[in-house]
Amino acid sequence: MSGRENDVEAGPKLPGEGEEEDNVDQSDPFDVADTKNASLETLRRWRQAALVLNATRRFRYTLDLKKHEGKIQRLRMIRAHSQVIRAALLFRLAGEQQIVLGKRVAPPSLTGDYAVGLEQLSSMNRDHNTTGLQQFGGVKGLSDLLKTNLEKGIAGDDADLSTRRNAFGSNTYPRKKGRTFLTFLWEAWQDLTLIILIIAAAVSLGLGIKTEGIKEGWYDGGSIALAVLLVIMVTAISDYRQSLQFQNLNDEKQNIQIGVMRNGRMVTVSIFDIVVGDVIPLRIGDQVPADGVLISGHSLAIDESSMTGESKIVHKDKKSPFLMSGCKVADGVGTMLVTGVGINTEWGLLMASIGDDTGEETPLQVRLNGVATFIGIVGLAVAAAVLTVLLVRQVFPAYFTGHTTNSDGTVQFVKGKTKVDDILDGVVKIVTIAMTVVEAYVGRKKMDPPDDASQLNHLISSLLIEGIAHNTQGNVYVPKDVGDVEVTGSPTEKAILSWAVKLGMKFEAVRAESTELHVLPFNSEKKRGGVALQTTSSDVHIHWKGAAEIVLASCTKFFDSDGHLQSIDEEKDFFKLAIDDMAARSLRCVAIAYRPFDSDNVPGDNASLDDWVLPDDDLVLLAVVGIKDPCRPGVKDAVRICTEAGVKVRMVTGDNIQTAKAIALECGILSSNEDATEPNIIEGRVFRALSDKEREQIAKRITVMGRSSPNDKLLLVQALRKGGEVVAVTGDGTNDAPALHEADIGLAMGIQGTEVAKESSDIIILDDNFASVVKVVRWGRSVYANIQKFIQFQLTVNVAALVINVVAAISSGDVPLNAVQLLWVNLIMDTLGALALATEPPTDHLMERTPVGRREPLITNIMWRNLTIQAAYQVCVLLVLNYCGVSVLQLSNEPREHAVDIKNTMVFNAFVLCQIFNEFNARKPDELNVFSGVTRNYLFIGIIGITIVLQIIIVEFLGKFAKTVKLSWNMWLVAVGIGIVSWPLAVLGKLIPVPKTPLSKFLRKPFMRWRNNASDA
Repeated sequence: MSGRENDVEAGPKLPGEGEEEDNVDQSDPFDVADTKNASLETLRRWRQAALVLNATRRFRYTLDLKKHEGKIQRLRMIRAHSQVIRAALLFRLAGEQQIVLGKRVAPPSLTGDYAVGLEQLSSMNRDHNTTGLQQFGGVKGLSDLLKTNLEKGIAGDDADLSTRRNAFGSNTYPRKKGRTFLTFLWEAWQDLTLIILIIAAAVSLGLGIKTEGIKEGWYDGGSIALAVLLVIMVTAISDYRQSLQFQNLNDEKQNIQIGVMRNGRMVTVSIFDIVVGDVIPLRIGDQVPADGVLISGHSLAIDESSMTGESKIVHKDKKSPFLMSGCKVADGVGTMLVTGVGINTEWGLLMASIGDDTGEETPLQVRLNGVATFIGIVGLAVAAAVLTVLLVRQVFPAYFTGHTTNSDGTVQFVKGKTKVDDILDGVVKIVTIAMTVVEAYVGRKKMDPPDDASQLNHLISSLLIEGIAHNTQGNVYVPKDVGDVEVTGSPTEKAILSWAVKLGMKFEAVRAESTELHVLPFNSEKKRGGVALQTTSSDVHIHWKGAAEIVLASCTKFFDSDGHLQSIDEEKDFFKLAIDDMAARSLRCVAIAYRPFDSDNVPGDNASLDDWVLPDDDLVLLAVVGIKDPCRPGVKDAVRICTEAGVKVRMVTGDNIQTAKAIALECGILSSNEDATEPNIIEGRVFRALSDKEREQIAKRITVMGRSSPNDKLLLVQALRKGGEVVAVTGDGTNDAPALHEADIGLAMGIQGTEVAKESSDIIILDDNFASVVKVVRWGRSVYANIQKFIQFQLTVNVAALVINVVAAISSGDVPLNAVQLLWVNLIMDTLGALALATEPPTDHLMERTPVGRREPLITNIMWRNLTIQAAYQVCVLLVLNYCGVSVLQLSNEPREHAVDIKNTMVFNAFVLCQIFNEFNARKPDELNVFSGVTRNYLFIGIIGITIVLQIIIVEFLGKFAKTVKLSWNMWLVAVGIGIVSWPLAVLGKLIPVPKTPLSKFLRKPFMRWRNNASDA
């Protein structure tokens, strides 16, 4: 089953909906399966479908397609230039090999603080000049010239860092200056409607001065100009603040944290603090932070597509040691020596030339812009029609009442700009902390406590510590003075290294006793990693570490407690039971094993060694450890909240199925043992073996997937999305990148997450806490709900103002709301209204709603009901005031001209107060209590207060500008009474039920039937 029938967000399928689902307009440019990483052609279709006017302003915070295309062209030019340089280099090197002539890197000079200069390094990096590197004495010689210890790194004190920055530059590049406030002012006034109003103000100002003199004639034009200026200023200020916020977010995104070896200690620094001479370890998923050369590496593969434009993985070794800044580590591990930073790298030149991205937009953003433009088009069309009617009145006065009026007041405009990401029904992986080894089996003996070294035989202890020290990507730093040992690496690595330290491991000493021949980094497909060592006695040991049951399956022997080798055949059941027992108690089980290897069979040359497949059979089991992987505080509550909110939390992990089950029960993902049956809980290999149709059917029932591979996660996401689900994925590793990229929303971990995972995601969780996912859901729903609140409020104002002015203009030739008043109303409903409603904080009520369906309309039936009731009330009351105001307000005794002025002022005042009171209704479109939480929203209260104060000033003190007169307290009370009626009216309206089928479907049904009949004919 697929489609709407299983679309949790869209709700259950309703009777009679089948025909409509079958008749979905496939040409709808907004009905797309994947809104992420959309092509330029798709972005153009969204814009064209939205009928957007003023595209420059409408899309000022979305991707500028022309600039984006220009950026791509510049990128291609730079890449082409780079390829020309490399082609020339290869040609030159070929000549050097034949005649040993040609340009070479200048020999090291002994000037300055270092025996090598910036230009020499830049030339070598740019040309990838291996010959030049050899002239420096290879990597070791170059490190000596740069005063770097290849094992311990640079000194790293302030004086050393300052000297290196002065000599070789900092790892930063010149950035284009952000747009100034004047730029936003210039952009703000370029709105088409504002330009029309500016022209109208100029014409009105000229005619007024000519006919009434400068003393009285400047009020009309001047008031329009002042109102337009106020709108422009408020818009520019709002846009400028948003620009600063985007800039801060972009700075945070670019501030990548890098692990660097300095003075023998692994420290984490900003990528901008990297200096020439730094020694940096590289792991899968890392971004190469600067130009450099490879010190050592194992199976190191670099994705250079960001620089070369070619989707090709380049393997790095001593023959090809140069690393380019900005590239990604696709596979393997290595260590690099930084030789170029900042603007002296090709990446720095590239970033300095292309500037920062403006980001991508979703169809929702474009649709919102389209809604705003549509309202503007309707307003302008109606204004033109009314103007035509009034002109006809002047030409044929006998046919009408003979009244004339200025049509400027009928022009209305709406401008809108909002952003939101689709959120979220999810597939989520729990993130845990503080891993520690709490249980260990060595031979058949369970160590108690697990870190008591006295329980270990010396042979077993030495082999165990040797394997742990070498078969790791972590590091142990022991301070020279008094201080705690610092262990770095992944959570699992840190737990095992910390355990070994307690067993007496001297990390640096153990690593110095053996030479690493070949390393096979941990592989998430095989669930294990290995290393081949040559000891001082020339013996070769191959150490393995990985998932307990997988490593155990490759073992044929084990050491007993006395250090004697025993066959494991009869004891495998014991170890399997021990593993299952630990897994059932939510312990992550890791097995450590080794095997001796004949040194004569080790490949002799480096090329063969790099391709050597480490033997993983006939292993000797050394130990099985259980690592406690506790859930973060608050995770269980977060899972419960997500479940109650209609978000199904799924755990996809590489752990043993029993471990995954135990953690899921602990975190509340599984409610009981009764739920822990297939297919609720399933292994990756079982899911992977199913057909596409079977996966799609079973995916919705899966809650926990254990022993999954990266491809299993991707298959699950694809199956769920085919079934109509909106999927969110959390992840931190490079292996999570495909699933993060495929999901509707990818959430990467900011601390443990690799750069590849972050780049594949949409949201970065800075604290690596699953509880933050709840915040994402809350804020995502809040933003979407706030957009709907604002649209409901805006449409109510537009419909009421438009109908009132049109009816009055056509029937009597006069408009009750003039241009200045409408501009003030526009300021209330647009800029101030957006600030008041779009900044409503998330509430618990949002988490009680079901998720929003993919095809659910932006304007719901509830919104249509609310705005229709409020607009109808405002139109009726204000038209009564307009036509019968003199008698209703008992103004018969007043001079007629003054009575009309009071009546018009009352219409304007009542209309504005209706909007102020209706703004409270818009806060809670589907709740009876619209005042809930209002006292905590200080911005909302402040804007309401400012609006009321300004309205009083406009009515009482700016009469000549706004064409108003002072009102008595009785009149103010009447206006307040008219406005306050909207509150009980809203309560009564919310008692009226609305159909579940969206109004748009009812309206579209006749068209769809006609189209189908036409196609059949």
